Amino acid sequence: MRRIAPRLRAPNDPTSPAASAGARRRPGGGRLLAVIAAVVACVGLTAAPSSASVVSPGEVSRGVTIPAFYDPPATLPSANGALVRTEPLPLGLSLPGLDGRPLPGTATRLMYRSTDANGRPVAVTGAYIEPSAAWRGGDSRPLVAFASGTMGQGDQCAASMALQYPLNLTGQTLSVGYDDLAIYRLLSTGAAVVVTDYVGLGATDRLHTYVNRLDQGHALLDAARAAHAVPGASITGASRVGLYGYSQGGGASAAAAELQPSYAPDVNLAGTYAGAPPADLTSTMKGIDGSALAGALGWAINGFTQSDPALKTILDANTNAAGKAALQDLSTMCIGEAILTYGFATSTKWTTSGQSIAAVIAANPSAQAELDAQRIGTLKPAGPVRLATGTQDDIVPHAQARQLAVDWCQKGGNVTYQPLVLPNLGDKILTNHLTPLITDQGDAVSWLADRLSGKAATSNCWTMPVQP
Repeated sequence: MRRIAPRLRAPNDPTSPAASAGARRRPGGGRLLAVIAAVVACVGLTAAPSSASVVSPGEVSRGVTIPAFYDPPATLPSANGALVRTEPLPLGLSLPGLDGRPLPGTATRLMYRSTDANGRPVAVTGAYIEPSAAWRGGDSRPLVAFASGTMGQGDQCAASMALQYPLNLTGQTLSVGYDDLAIYRLLSTGAAVVVTDYVGLGATDRLHTYVNRLDQGHALLDAARAAHAVPGASITGASRVGLYGYSQGGGASAAAAELQPSYAPDVNLAGTYAGAPPADLTSTMKGIDGSALAGALGWAINGFTQSDPALKTILDANTNAAGKAALQDLSTMCIGEAILTYGFATSTKWTTSGQSIAAVIAANPSAQAELDAQRIGTLKPAGPVRLATGTQDDIVPHAQARQLAVDWCQKGGNVTYQPLVLPNLGDKILTNHLTPLITDQGDAVSWLADRLSGKAATSNCWTMPVQP
């Protein structure tokens, strides 16, 4: 068997003009590079250039030309989940199958309509993968709607692009498709997978609204709807649907599970995996401030101020020149260069008062109300949910994720709570957050496959008083 070589968006790739300047680096870059190297090693990527088709000129984000496919049209369909357009999507990690079909499947890039947090229609991009593996769980082939973890805010960071270019490396951007492994494991069960890019990530008409509860939940549920209309899709109206996500994706899948009864009752939801969900953004902001993932704080601020002009006014008045420059810079970054450039930054350097962003928001009732409205756990989730959280996670704090399980249990949810007890592997350097992503992945995929097969799940809410 030949080695799988991922497609690398190299500087001489016609879809990625060479960058003229490298990313600015902060002190401590050595250990930050080690963090990124660990992520690449976990996914099993090997940088290897390959050819790519020339696309129509489009937006250029940090030296990467965004294909014209990602430019939304002026008018969208009337129904949520309706397809706008599709095109074949070459997978960067692929093998020829013995029966002539590619492994793990055949991918289609897609754009579909959703509704944003303000109730307005929005174009969202993503990808559907028809698996080569047969479904052996009985009934119709099921579908998994996949919500990716944190990728960044630049359009070049979209999860659908990471399927084509698992390692996107130029002089200005660094994106790693670390969730491709989980996607491929799900495909190996015989389930079809649809991946959402979320609102504004990929689609060029707005910024990505990072960790916005409604935007993410709607986009994930509408991806499940859109998958049924993809040409060649073998899923049917009877197909069971599972939701899967870790970190940002865990928040998205958790929000979607809560929103499904009111927003998408037609989605045949059979189960949800929510790993390390940022359910309480006030707590999560404190966790990421000063960490290797400090740049994510800027993505959250950028997204919320775009959606809420009143919040923008408040934060504009309280951020200094350095803060405004950082927010602008981060708005086009992927996770790799954000770690290298803003890793371990503290938001006290970004405010006029020298207080943290969390303290600034807490001091303003209307700003705090906006954050409180993002709380996940105020509604009962539909169907069984498996919630996993690392007990040492200090990026998406363990305590607030556990509290989500408690909140759901108190509302009568069918919750399987799984604390992942691991040693402390390093404060604020992402290891306590990323390790559970890998160690729990096999169990998460197996649990969801059981739900897609129609097997019942038994809540363990009764164990919460003694669970860490």
